[in-house]
Amino acid sequence: MYSFILGIVALVLGYVLYGRLTERIFGIQPDRKTPAITKADGVDYVPLSGWRAYMIQFLNIAGTGPIFGAVMGAQFGPSSYLWIVLGSIFAGGVHDYLCGMLSVRHGGAGVPDIVTEYLGRRARVVMMIFSMTLLLLVGTVFVYTPALLLGDLAPIMPTEKSSVMIWVAIVFAYYVVATLLPVDKLIGRVYPLFAAALIFMAVAMCVCLFVKWPSIPEVWDGVGNLSAQAGIGAQPLFPCLFITIACGAISGFHSTQSPIIARCITNERQGRPIFYGAMITEGIVALVWAAVSSYFFFDGGKEAIGAVSSQAPAVVNATSRAWLGGLGGVLAILGVVLAPITSGDTAFRSARLIIADFVHLEQRSRANRLYIAVPIFAAAALLVWYNIADDNGFNVIWRYFGWANQTLAALVLWTATTYFSKTRKGVQYLLTLIPACFLTSVCVTYICVSKIGFNLPESAILWLGGVSAVLPFVLFFVLRARRRR
Repeated sequence: MYSFILGIVALVLGYVLYGRLTERIFGIQPDRKTPAITKADGVDYVPLSGWRAYMIQFLNIAGTGPIFGAVMGAQFGPSSYLWIVLGSIFAGGVHDYLCGMLSVRHGGAGVPDIVTEYLGRRARVVMMIFSMTLLLLVGTVFVYTPALLLGDLAPIMPTEKSSVMIWVAIVFAYYVVATLLPVDKLIGRVYPLFAAALIFMAVAMCVCLFVKWPSIPEVWDGVGNLSAQAGIGAQPLFPCLFITIACGAISGFHSTQSPIIARCITNERQGRPIFYGAMITEGIVALVWAAVSSYFFFDGGKEAIGAVSSQAPAVVNATSRAWLGGLGGVLAILGVVLAPITSGDTAFRSARLIIADFVHLEQRSRANRLYIAVPIFAAAALLVWYNIADDNGFNVIWRYFGWANQTLAALVLWTATTYFSKTRKGVQYLLTLIPACFLTSVCVTYICVSKIGFNLPESAILWLGGVSAVLPFVLFFVLRARRRR
């Protein structure tokens, strides 16, 4: 528990100190008019108050990642605490802040346009493919996972599978409506309430941790791999932990969400509390669930709560009901359900905006929104059907989602590194260069040794990780030296 407490303190201090440093390095211009003012269209460019924009940003990026990812990542042991804390402060917070503020500076541009500006037109195609693939995978995952929980929480058909399918249809229909409506008509009004439910869930579980004070593994007891002890079978700590816990530390999905709010903030001063602050809040949620899950996996939680599977939804359901009782458990689970639903609809919204920017089709017209949205939802429906028809479909999609998610985050960090290298004379690029190299190493190593990739032997992890971290670091300075000649 002491590691958990120190982690919370570190995250708060990270926001105050490193968040302020990041803001200073970027160099805000409070007097500069934002896209919400200069390009207001009543649909996507809509001025919002600071607190409302923060709540929407937090809910947009939260999803199931900081909850389910933290539950699965906790099975590796106390190393999950370190990754959540260090990742949120030095990688995720920086990633989200710079992506959001670069979008503000470029008129609310989406991530493919920002990448094109600093990495060139060839990178634009790569980013379009990665962004759209990731958003479709997110939409699919975030249709299915809340439907699973709702099917258990509120069954509306005789069989479990029938209930899940009905809930899939309901969630999908909501996504269609939310994607097409102006941002302030639905998202701006109900998301702050949904965010409050998610925050209640995290606070309630945090209070339970202090009341129960479980004897969970501490960081100073060792940060070795405990996945075999947790009962999931031995998995390599590197790179699997850093793919499993994404949204609670750093997530490329966030780069697709930040431009939505970049089109709604009214002053660049709001950037740190909204973008960096929402990431730190998400890190706190992830840390809470990592601690709760550590009790479940390593401190007799399975026996105390009941014999359930080690799957993340089952752990969340069992611990919420056991610790918070009937009503509290329902409220906590609703928080977990609402998080992926709100991230799912903004994933489809982001996909619509990215394609609209790419083909230069204005979105004030409802017909233009439909032209883009219909093919997106048709593709998503096929993925959802595959997910339901194949019993292993969700696991396959989740693995590809995890890898694509972190790969996109690495690309965005390289974009920010190039931005600093091209626009600043100092070494500000170190702010993003180091996490960019690390995340590149994670993604390259994972796709090489994973079963969804090249399935190389685990004995190759050490040299793969080293080469894929050092090589881009060296290449950056070589290319930078050539550019400055």
